[in-house]
Formats: sequence, structure tokens, C-alpha cells
Amino acid sequence: MARRPCCKHIEALPEVRYFKPRAVPLSELEEVILGMEELEALRLAHIEGLQQKAGAESMGVSRATFGRVLEAAHRKVAKALVDGCALRIEGGSYTVKESR
Repeated sequence: MARRPCCKHIEALPEVRYFKPRAVPLSELEEVILGMEELEALRLAHIEGLQQKAGAESMGVSRATFGRVLEAAHRKVAKALVDGCALRIEGGSYTVKESR
């Protein structure tokens, strides 16, 4: 039996949740879905500049889990860019951190 996905902590929900190539009708595009926790891993690693250990602590997961989430995010974003797919940001297993 597979393990239930653990709940990852994210800082906030994104304001923009959809990206698509310009001048291509949506009906002609394949969609790639990026989970909220994958977007958070990208933000922590590449915007905040955190190493995997610090990113994992911020999200409340193991370093290995953070690495897997980040790798999945890289694959999905690369596919969207290289193949000209639309990118929808939604879903996943996450909770939004409480504001302090």
C-alpha cells in the first residue's frame, strides 16, 4: 500500500495561477499542472536561494522529499517552456502557513 502524501507548508497562495504561450488559443494547447508545493519549492530554491535542507525545513518535509518535489517542478516547467504548453498552478498536498 502506498503512503499517503505528507502535507507540505507553503508561505502563500500565488496571485497568478495560469501561464500560456502568447497568441495560441487555449483549445490548441496541452496543459501541464504544477502543484502548489512544487511552486513553493521553486520559490524557496530559486527566489529565496535556500539550499535543499533549509527549503525542506521551511516546508516541513525531509530533504529527500524536498528534492523530489523540486525535481518534479523542474520537469514540469521545462516541459511547458520547451513544448509550448500552458502551465496551470493548482492542487497538491499543502497547507498555507499562518501569518505572524
